[in-house]
Amino acid sequence: MSSLEEIRDSRLQKRESIIQSGRSPYPRDGELFVSLETLRDSFAKYKKSKKISIAGRIVAFREHGKSFFADLYDGTGTFQIFGKLDEMKKGEFARFMETADIGDIIAVEGTAFITKKKEKSILCASWIMLSKSIRPLPEKWHGLQDVEERFRKRYLDLLMNKEVRARFSMRSDIIGSLRRLLDKDGFMEVETPLLHPVAGGALARPFVTHHGALDHDFYLRIAPELYLKRLLVGGIPKVYEIGRNFRNEGIDMTHNPEFTMLELYEAFKNASSHMVFLETLFKSLVKQAHKGAPFVYGEEKISFTKKFERVSFAETLKRFALIPDYDAISENELGLRARQLGVDSKGEKTKGKIADEIFKKVCRPKIIQPTFIVDIPQDISPLAKAYPDKKSIADRYLLIIGGLEIANGFSELNDPIEQEKRFRAQEAALSAGDDEVTRMDEEFLEALEYGMPPAAGLGIGIDRLVMLFTDQRNIREVVLFPTLRPR
Repeated sequence: MSSLEEIRDSRLQKRESIIQSGRSPYPRDGELFVSLETLRDSFAKYKKSKKISIAGRIVAFREHGKSFFADLYDGTGTFQIFGKLDEMKKGEFARFMETADIGDIIAVEGTAFITKKKEKSILCASWIMLSKSIRPLPEKWHGLQDVEERFRKRYLDLLMNKEVRARFSMRSDIIGSLRRLLDKDGFMEVETPLLHPVAGGALARPFVTHHGALDHDFYLRIAPELYLKRLLVGGIPKVYEIGRNFRNEGIDMTHNPEFTMLELYEAFKNASSHMVFLETLFKSLVKQAHKGAPFVYGEEKISFTKKFERVSFAETLKRFALIPDYDAISENELGLRARQLGVDSKGEKTKGKIADEIFKKVCRPKIIQPTFIVDIPQDISPLAKAYPDKKSIADRYLLIIGGLEIANGFSELNDPIEQEKRFRAQEAALSAGDDEVTRMDEEFLEALEYGMPPAAGLGIGIDRLVMLFTDQRNIREVVLFPTLRPR
């Protein structure tokens, strides 16, 4: 078997041969080609044509003396071409045999016919090279098995694995369906800054960058929340954004440092009404994007026909972590229970954060059917309204499906004085060494002082949503180019 370098050298020689013949191995060609999907679907019509032009990448090749068969792939489908010495224009057959390789992208002109084996095909009269492949494609079954190599060379992963192409097509369908559903419901899509002068909108460690012209540090967006709420102040009652967020934190099966998020806000609503809204949205999304197929995640069949269950945060801890009374347990006792459960909570500074770690590691993976977790501690919800009769509990919920946190929503805090108090508490935590806090944002507080209507907001993690819809356990399988350590 030839080495990669030997194959590459051979193809470079073929490239040079094409150039020496007066042709380009990468021509500027404006020919209109019929897609291979259209050709296959409307073959009877094209069979009547005198000639037809198609283009695609050679993905298979079979030589039979003075003839050959090759399969072309153009992104819409595959189609067979047939070349024969006495059927092709003078010199075309020899030129193909001398310079074409699997992986090359070519254009073919010919006529449609059906072979003796009843295979729809194109009888090749002439062809041109559109893009000469210098490196050989991986073998179909053995050439691209290393998982990290698949992520680094996603272009090859897509080319060689139709399941991967289908997965990212589903991702596009999901995002498109979400947009259509929200647009139909009267929401306005907007774009807000990715560079923030203040890191806010979520409890997370930010990426820091420096703006040369302004000579000022900025933060890559960890959440668009505080800008979207400014739009509520500005009189836009229903607003959403689908975009990238960045969090300078660990990488694991459900976390990537840059990720896609849908955030939406609606004036004159609260968390309770938005849970109803989100449940309806989700059921519509399943119908549109999943097209009625049985919904299975891992070994679990998930039902979206029943009403989503609602369980309190404290009840969840009781049910899965055997913490009988969250309100009564002390911070030290909770930390001890975390250690007993194998949860590392040493770096957590509050009772709510310890409980949140227990929830994430112990409780959440066991929640399979669509469930709203409600009544979440206020100290891990600095931008949410608290209940009037219980200030330690936020009017907030999480939507868990298949053990994944799919959505997070709450009744938005719109009291500027209370918001300032919470910002100051977060700043104190930052000074004490907790870098996963939301920072003081004076401009946002100023906007709140003009009056923000009561509102509900929610965020949906698109990547985890796609994991759920495509039955994937690793977030990197649903991100085209996931973050990897540089070589």
